[in-house]
Amino acid sequence: MELFDNHKKLFGTATIFFVGLTLLVAVMPAIRNQNINQPLPAAEPLSANAVKGKAVFVANGCVACHTQQVRNVDMDKMWGTRPSLAADYADIHRTDIWRNTATLMGTERTGPDLTDIGNRQPSKDWNLVHLYNPRIVVKESIMPAYPWLFQLKTKPSGSDVVVNIPAEYMGGKVGKVVASRDALYLIAYLQSLKQAKLPDGTEAPAFLYKKEEKKAADAPGVELDGKELYTANCQSCHQANGEGLPGAFPPLKGSSVVTGDNLEMYVDIIMNGYDARPEFGAMAPVGTNMEWTEHEVAAIINYERSSWGNNGKKVTPEEIKKIMDFVELKAAK
Repeated sequence: MELFDNHKKLFGTATIFFVGLTLLVAVMPAIRNQNINQPLPAAEPLSANAVKGKAVFVANGCVACHTQQVRNVDMDKMWGTRPSLAADYADIHRTDIWRNTATLMGTERTGPDLTDIGNRQPSKDWNLVHLYNPRIVVKESIMPAYPWLFQLKTKPSGSDVVVNIPAEYMGGKVGKVVASRDALYLIAYLQSLKQAKLPDGTEAPAFLYKKEEKKAADAPGVELDGKELYTANCQSCHQANGEGLPGAFPPLKGSSVVTGDNLEMYVDIIMNGYDARPEFGAMAPVGTNMEWTEHEVAAIINYERSSWGNNGKKVTPEEIKKIMDFVELKAAK
């Protein structure tokens, strides 16, 4: 055939087939997906700092150990309130003209999933300490430390973000640990990772292979496990022994707030966070972020009041409900 004898016709035909198939198989489906999959109305675009932080996340290979996808199986409930949807990734664009889209969904969970980490661990101070050396806050962690994202300064400036590192993790070095711009960008990206709520009336996909459901928390005679709640939401900062971390996070063991009679302050701290002591990092509004009811708050308080040698008065969900209503009303004014 003349086609095989004429290299111009042969390569020209091959090029036409290649371009045609690329349009048919890759380009057109991609355009269709882009048109039919839109971001959820509640989804917030990344800030300028978060975009830079995403680049730091990519550059340091974080996707090798962390996923950003909540599968529709019951074991993934701990990572988000619902399974991930295509709409969760619809607003992710090309990195630049030369590089493709970085969804960072990941394929392996050596570390926890980060889909909703902005809600699960919103504390900037905790994230910075964890980034400097994960073993400071999670002794069993196998995550590598990232000390090159920090600087050691004898006299930090007023604009520097100082990270409170316990002395035993300083290796004999003298000075203050200061977060670099890349560290702050990375934390901004991590704090932006929040699972957007579905529009009102939209039914979320179900989690499959569910375990036997426990009785409702507000059922008569049913009390939530305060230790379980503490371990999942508080232990990373205040530690399993309740002693916190010197210079970073305050102790709950022997704390006058925990064992005292000012329940209004106690509940306010749990629900709305705390940032009144410069020697410790600011606490995030854990209770509000996790949408806790009076049952979770009462369980947490009772666990903290009866652990590590503490001996505080037990509280009931009913009295905590009244305080939560008052605290919420005060915050709204």
